[in-house]
Amino acid sequence: MASSLSSLQFNFIPKHLKPKPIPIPDSHISNPTHKSKHIISASQNNPTTKKPPPFRKNSTFRPKPTNQTPPKNINLAALCKEGKLKETIEFMSQGVVANYDVFEFLLGDCDDLELGKKVQQLLIRSRYYGDVKLKSKMVEMYVKCGSMRDARRVFDRMRERDELSLSLWHLMIKGYVDIGEADAGLLLFGQMKELGVSPDEETFRLVILACDGVGAVQECLGQFKSMKNEYKLVPGVEHYKGVINVLGKAGHLNEAMEFIENMPFEPADDVWECLMNYAQIHGDMELEDRAKAILDPTMVLPDNIMLTSGSNMIEGKNKVHEYRTPDPYKEEVYDKLNGLNGQMRDAGYVPDTRYVLHDIDQEAKEKALMYHSERLAIAYGLISTPARTTLRIIKNLRICGDCHNAIKIMSKIVGRELIVRDNKRFHHFKDGKCSCGDYW
Repeated sequence: MASSLSSLQFNFIPKHLKPKPIPIPDSHISNPTHKSKHIISASQNNPTTKKPPPFRKNSTFRPKPTNQTPPKNINLAALCKEGKLKETIEFMSQGVVANYDVFEFLLGDCDDLELGKKVQQLLIRSRYYGDVKLKSKMVEMYVKCGSMRDARRVFDRMRERDELSLSLWHLMIKGYVDIGEADAGLLLFGQMKELGVSPDEETFRLVILACDGVGAVQECLGQFKSMKNEYKLVPGVEHYKGVINVLGKAGHLNEAMEFIENMPFEPADDVWECLMNYAQIHGDMELEDRAKAILDPTMVLPDNIMLTSGSNMIEGKNKVHEYRTPDPYKEEVYDKLNGLNGQMRDAGYVPDTRYVLHDIDQEAKEKALMYHSERLAIAYGLISTPARTTLRIIKNLRICGDCHNAIKIMSKIVGRELIVRDNKRFHHFKDGKCSCGDYW
């Protein structure tokens, strides 16, 4: 009865849904006298049969396409040398085997974070993953890309295996400083000492740089003493300049001067220039003049009047025009400058007359500041070039602190980028700010 019922159910299945019989050889039939040489495949064409689960995107398993075979005769090293890093990585992803040199080149030359992560995955699946040099290159790559989080992951795994070199500690500390996380660099230095790793001169140079990044004056002085007393290392010029930077930015100018005077060697010009810059920023005119006199005694007269002849080159509208202070300026230039000066005062500008060393009254000092050569050059550029044109001023003297503040405000009022190149550096003024961060 059960057999006939099963047969009846089978006969009622629509023809297009009936499974096709699979022929079986006689040798595979247990009963040779059985008339049927076919069996039914239960899963074949059965709509109720469960299908395999679909492939999930985030699955760990990544099946390779069956119709895609790795290309042959691909010279990955040659592609790397041609700078075709993306193509190299794509071929490696398809199964082309890379040698050690290719991985070393990719990690050393890659500055794209996403490509770098692909290289790391390929390295993990390769036979070179345990190589310490390649792991170090991986840390270096992530630092270069500015991804300190990824760099730290690799770094910490290497630390667990005691695979770190002193240069890797340096790389990480500097990496934190470069992205503005100098405090993390100082914490890492503390961990380094706890592990018993002995610092060298380069370590302390970077630690002082990290102190500079967070304005940690006492920490900086403490590390400088520790370098000499605890580790018996001899500070070099870079260490002294680093400490002067930390003291100068914090406004500790007297301590900076005392620090310079106690240096065991003759301070170079750049040390006095550094002190002069900070004296100007913090308004210590006496110290600024003292530093100037040490740098070049011929530049300062006994009555403290500077012997200067301002010269400016202004570039705009594909033309270069030179101005000198005694040059006859057009009335339009003065009118423009006077109008701009009124707008600047409305915006909060207050002339800093400390930068006028002549013995004249307050009003005359303010007027003298207003007609500094770089301001006249900017005024000329504003009336002679289309709106929003970037103006480039080349100045043969160092820009004074008052002009620096004034041009910052000018850039916001006129809505232009004003680039001033003095005898020290480029100053990119835009939206009321300067690229030098007010330190020059």
